Parts: sequence; C-alpha cells; structure tokens
Amino acid sequence: MKAASFRYERPTSVVDALRILDSEGPEAKLIAGGQSLGPMLNLRVVQPTVLVDISALPELRRASVEGDDVVLGACITHADIEDGRAGSDLGGVLARIASGIAYRAVRNRGTIGGSLCHADPAADWVTTLPALGAVATIRGLRGERRIPVEAFVTGALTNALNPCEILVAVRVPKRAPQSLFGYAKSCRKLGEFSKASAAILVEPEVMTGRVALGALDGAPRVAGAQDLLSKGRADGAPIRVKPEATTAVLIAAGVADSVQRHIHAAVLARAAREMAA
Repeated sequence: MKAASFRYERPTSVVDALRILDSEGPEAKLIAGGQSLGPMLNLRVVQPTVLVDISALPELRRASVEGDDVVLGACITHADIEDGRAGSDLGGVLARIASGIAYRAVRNRGTIGGSLCHADPAADWVTTLPALGAVATIRGLRGERRIPVEAFVTGALTNALNPCEILVAVRVPKRAPQSLFGYAKSCRKLGEFSKASAAILVEPEVMTGRVALGALDGAPRVAGAQDLLSKGRADGAPIRVKPEATTAVLIAAGVADSVQRHIHAAVLARAAREMAA
C-alpha cells in the first residue's frame, strides 16, 4: 500500500513551519527522519493533507553546550550522536545509547526529537533521557516552554505537544564526575524494540539519582535510585535491586504478569551491573 495524497511543504525556518501548522490545523503532520512516520503513511494509519519537512532546518540541527546542559537539536540523528558529530557527549553515554538503536540504516535518518515525539514506550531515548534528567524545549508562535522529558512523554504514542508546537531541542544536564550510568534492555533479536528496559543515573556515595523503567504499556516510570536500589557495602559489594519496591512500581505501571515483572526486574539488575562495570 502507498500513502494517500498530500501536499509537501519544506519551510526554511522553525517560524515558517509553525505558521504552516497554525494555518493547516490538525491535518498537518511534521516529518524529520521519517523512520516511524514513513511506514505509518504507507499503511495509511495517518493521512495528513500536508506534510511539513523540518529535517534540514539549521535551528534543529545544532548541538551546543549552554551552562550545565548539553543541548541537542531535535533533528540531530542517532548516527550524528553515535559518531560524535553532536558535540559534548557526557562521557560517551549518549553515543553508547545511540549505537544500540535499531540498525545503522535507521540511525542514519532517525532523529532524537522524532523518537521522543513518536513516544513508543520501547524506544531507547524515551527510557534513557528521563533517567538523565533531560528537558524538552518546545516552541510555538506564542513563545517557548520547557518540560522534563518524563512529562513530555505522556503515554504510549502520545506526547505533551499542543497542535501548533514543535519540539526544537533536548537539554541534557552534564553528569557529575563521580556519577554512574547504566542502561540495559531485553530484545528478541538485535535491532528490535525492547520488551523491557531500564536506565539508571546514580551518585554512588550517597545513592541519590534516578531510575527509569521503560517498554511499559504507557510512559516510562521514573523513581528515585534510593527507592529501587540498595547501596553496596564498603567492601565493594555491588548495588542491588530492591525486589519488593521494584515489584510495587511495576504493578503500579500495569505489569500484572509475574513473568513480565521478572523480566523487567532482571533488566534493571543488568543496568545496575553495567553501571558498576
């Protein structure tokens, strides 16, 4: 099957793109890398009257460091991050996440902003960016606003964008030198979306930090590291998962099946081991 007919627009600035969205209303659809939207168009799951291509907008392709944040434009590709073309990389954390996304052909076109906007619960950025404390920068014709990524992804395939807004950047706080990060996921085969995922950012001495559990039925669940993890002993014993607390979070997230809860807990334990490696 092929996509239904639509008009194609290629604006030259974010403001121009916003004006098109404002004039066309909900019948307009943004496209950047097209790795999710392309198949949806061909299957006619979505049938916009106008497709607004923002992939080449310079404002959305920039990476910079602003104060304590690494700022990534929404149209920076996974491959840009993987290959180090997106500037400062938080000690290689972002490149490590990007390199595990799907296949290289997908990473060449798929964008960090597109992944967040599509909001697939199994997507890597949807789980890892909340753990890193990232913030989404959103722009509309009336101005700009910022919200934490865990509030931006509101559920499965839903986000906090209003109809005439664009996600323009993701701000990722720099890590403290002593902080540790771990990410793990369970996939049936390499390149597939995960069936369970977990990301951890922690200050090991005081056990403060964040844990994000992904690949759930809705938005990722974010908890304090001290709530789900126990500090290792002074003799070097590893940080461990608290089984009862993890089970409670997963039940609250709607994971009713005990086998699925076991898989999620095992992936969280793998993330904790990777963090300490």
